[in-house]
Amino acid sequence: MSQKNAQHPALKEGNSAVITGGASGIGFAAAKAFIDLGMNVMIADMKSEKLKAAGAELAVLAEKKGVKALAQAADVSDLSALEELECAAVQAFGKVHVLMNNAGIQPATDILGKQMPWDRIIDVNLLGVINGTRIFTPGMIAHGEPALIINTGSKQGITTPPGNPAYNVSKAGVKAFTEALQHDLRNRENCKVEAHLLIPGFVFTPLTAGGRTEKPEGAWTPEQTVDFMLKSLEAGDFYILCPDGEVDRKTDEKRMMWAMGDIVENRPPLSRWHPDYHHAFIDFLSGTPKDLKD
Repeated sequence: MSQKNAQHPALKEGNSAVITGGASGIGFAAAKAFIDLGMNVMIADMKSEKLKAAGAELAVLAEKKGVKALAQAADVSDLSALEELECAAVQAFGKVHVLMNNAGIQPATDILGKQMPWDRIIDVNLLGVINGTRIFTPGMIAHGEPALIINTGSKQGITTPPGNPAYNVSKAGVKAFTEALQHDLRNRENCKVEAHLLIPGFVFTPLTAGGRTEKPEGAWTPEQTVDFMLKSLEAGDFYILCPDGEVDRKTDEKRMMWAMGDIVENRPPLSRWHPDYHHAFIDFLSGTPKDLKD
């Protein structure tokens, strides 16, 4: 299915979208897709030449479609910057129908490591989503038209693998917050705003490139991820669990089930990476019945 066939009522010609982290990667791909649907778009990102270039490219695409594309510098960890972003979007478009809280960073962290990267990750990845939602949502509810809030999470917020605890904590928080948000919205009388959790797979973006200039074979492009997102929104999926070229949905599901099984089976935390349970996890993944502990 092409992007043009997306049927969610918020994704229609003449409506407007705001995307944080919109200067590159998934956010920029989403901006292009929304413009292609005939929507007005405002991207927000840190002030940089990258944001300026992205805004210029989107403006050309928007002009061809007869819509608006604007770029605004905003640090989502700054509450006042998010308030200014909401004011700018309403002033430019009148109404916001789609809010995509997509901005994220991933500097390395350790449990007992330096404080600064912990603070920065939580401020951007988690509080940026929470505060962006809390600032934009009242107006989106008030205008009474179908609307979407799409929060970008991560599989690492569900399976929480070793390696970057601050990032895992931030994305686990995004999952919990977005679940609570959707529960709240669906219980508001006459509310036409929905929340959805985007859970990307392995996507080749500036965040994940790690110095590489060529896309790894197993990675999806941002455009593939956004196309999958649009199809999932049309289907009404809350959890937009994206596969990629290396991991299919069945494998993702088993990894997540194993992670929850640590609680249910009273295993050690992160037992998937525990030497006493590693082989049991491999057997579980392959479907071979075995005792949970070798």
